[in-house]
Amino acid sequence: MTPPDSDASARPGTPESRDSSESTHTARAPQTVRELRACARDRLAAAGILEAETDAELLIGHVLGVSRGRVQSLVVTDSGVEPGHAASVASLVERRARREPLQHITGIAPFRALELRVGPGVFVPRPETELVAQFAIDALAGTMTDAGAPPIAVDLGTGSGAIAIALATEVPHANVYAVEKSAEAYAWARRNVDELAGGNLTLVHGDLADALGELDGRVDVVVSNPPYVPRDAVPVDPEVRLFDPELALYGGDDGLDVVRALSVTALRLLHPGGLLVLEHGELQGRAIRELLSADGWRAAATHPDLTTRDRITTALR
Repeated sequence: MTPPDSDASARPGTPESRDSSESTHTARAPQTVRELRACARDRLAAAGILEAETDAELLIGHVLGVSRGRVQSLVVTDSGVEPGHAASVASLVERRARREPLQHITGIAPFRALELRVGPGVFVPRPETELVAQFAIDALAGTMTDAGAPPIAVDLGTGSGAIAIALATEVPHANVYAVEKSAEAYAWARRNVDELAGGNLTLVHGDLADALGELDGRVDVVVSNPPYVPRDAVPVDPEVRLFDPELALYGGDDGLDVVRALSVTALRLLHPGGLLVLEHGELQGRAIRELLSADGWRAAATHPDLTTRDRITTALR
């Protein structure tokens, strides 16, 4: 997200300027939620966190057991804060200042209407993947099958289960299958499926290259957010570089090794006319369209995400 204007905190009379003046205080512990937010925000901003105020409010809400909106209300009313809560927030802020992902600290990653459990060993779902899920949801919801049989979707490399659970909950008449190879990620997906999904989602611990042979030629939609970072393109963002699992990030020398395997598996699973939906890096659309066309896919097309970056390629079996 775009950082706020560089001079915003200097504008007289704004909440930001008042908080900044309060946060310059203070050798003493914060006495109010307003002071606590200001101290947390300033520490995170100094550590290079772009959304420092947002993260500060979310960490305070996590400790107090309230929403971010409620934290903002407590700031407005200048409500007091218990010393133990202030100390807990300070501890979490230090973890965040060391660039540990916010979602690892709170244990929660929002995704569409879901709150997923995440932590070390699983890729934290990103907002851009919500649009990937939308493409699959729209196709699945509009699928008409013979004799009223439920449509079938497969999420290959499900990670936390984000896409698969979104499909299963938003298209409840469909049968959804999710495949994950990593034992660590599978454990997180298992927890999320058990907590959030109904009986229409089947989770499989296995390799996407040879999974779900019993579904060959029967699937309506295959969707995936595979690892697609080239091996030598180490992410600058420390939250990604230091905390996301390598198995979920890197896709070989050109980033497309797993996409090649996905193409073969999806051709096996989908019936003629079935849809493939892939997330990828913003510069990979052309290479993926060429790869899919060479494999025999039809109507390969690349679509932008909400920031206008090429992010999703679809193709028909």
